[in-house]
Amino acid sequence: MRKLNILVWLIVCSCVSVSCITKRPVNDCFIEVENGHFIRHGKPYYYIGTNFWYGAILASEGEGGDRIRLCRELDSLKAIGIDNLRILVGSDGRRGVPAKVEPTLQIAPGVYNDTIFAGLDFLLAEMSKRDMLAVLYLNNSWEWSGGYGQYLEWAGYGRAPIPAVDGYAAYMGFVSQFVRSDSAKTLYAHYVKDVITRTNQYTKVRYIDDPTIMSWQIGNEPRAFSKSNKQDFAKWISETAALIKSLDPNHLVSTGSEGKQGCEMDLDLFEQIHADINVDYMNIHIWPYNWGWAPKDRLQENLEKAKQNSKAYIDEHLEIAKKYRKPLVLEEFGYPRDNFRFDKSSSTVARNVYYGYIFNQVVEQAKALSSFAGCNFWGWGGLASLSEKNEYWHPGDDYTGDPAQEQQGLNSVFASDTATIHLIQIYTQCLKGKQ
Repeated sequence: MRKLNILVWLIVCSCVSVSCITKRPVNDCFIEVENGHFIRHGKPYYYIGTNFWYGAILASEGEGGDRIRLCRELDSLKAIGIDNLRILVGSDGRRGVPAKVEPTLQIAPGVYNDTIFAGLDFLLAEMSKRDMLAVLYLNNSWEWSGGYGQYLEWAGYGRAPIPAVDGYAAYMGFVSQFVRSDSAKTLYAHYVKDVITRTNQYTKVRYIDDPTIMSWQIGNEPRAFSKSNKQDFAKWISETAALIKSLDPNHLVSTGSEGKQGCEMDLDLFEQIHADINVDYMNIHIWPYNWGWAPKDRLQENLEKAKQNSKAYIDEHLEIAKKYRKPLVLEEFGYPRDNFRFDKSSSTVARNVYYGYIFNQVVEQAKALSSFAGCNFWGWGGLASLSEKNEYWHPGDDYTGDPAQEQQGLNSVFASDTATIHLIQIYTQCLKGKQ
């Protein structure tokens, strides 16, 4: 711990406030993009944020809701300098499916659980009070919130395979049909309209007029799932971005892409979908454990490899961002707890080193006014308690940063992770110039 504190102090001493550059007058209410930068209140906006996927459920008054915890979580995040939250709008479809988040928002096409919608309203209202920003993703490639598979079910393609039961190969083969299915995509487009044209029942502000929303995101890790689907995928991204812009000209639009890793390892496809005029900035995700850079039995030993590979991955996408003068955000990254343990008492030494490396990339790029504009670590577990009975999430368990298909505690940052919390706070202060 003493070594960590010395390291943190050196980081603080080396931080330099992000300088301002002269900009044309902008609308202070909404985040804008200019010359490769986010602009907020007339100044470049760089940030360290988190993923808070369960925010709308926690903010509800029904099953899974806990508004007292929700407000405590927001206060805790704000206190450590986190003002940017990436959030799932809601999950889709029937309940009782293994590894799917419950309760769901869209019960059937166009039929909604108003309790969850009210939760999203309340969440945005509370975030507004704290001057926080939301990136709201509308869909998901993966099973844990329905997404691709659920829309295909509703469109008559049969039951989606369940990865926990049938394996991911079967699941990915099934959902590869989504970008070719006009009927499934139409159902999704109707949902997009229903969400974006909503009015917040607490603030009476239309979503399209709410500056708490930074960006509408097409999906969480949208993929083609097949090399033969690349152009259908690019066409769907372009059409959806245009639809969102037609409904809401005030907010930014992003894809939610993992980067090359989510584009059939095709950097040209990543470039194609992010060059679109209606896509305002670029996204990437990095997962050293999931991608085999740091196996679970060598998390500490492979830290240097994870850092080097991460830097290379950021850089190759940053070149494209600079080409199109659009910001780039690393909106998902994580690192397991030491020894691949899940309990809250286990140490996070390797994670802290990796986090510090990523945070420092943002700070250094901010000093240079680069297009690498921010990051959202995955994910905030906060005050959640882990079940003593379940390794994976079951209805009734607390929501953590880990969705239902992952071991609970795997990538979560809890309020009790004091060293990690301190590290986050140091770097957010660096970005805000509060040394």
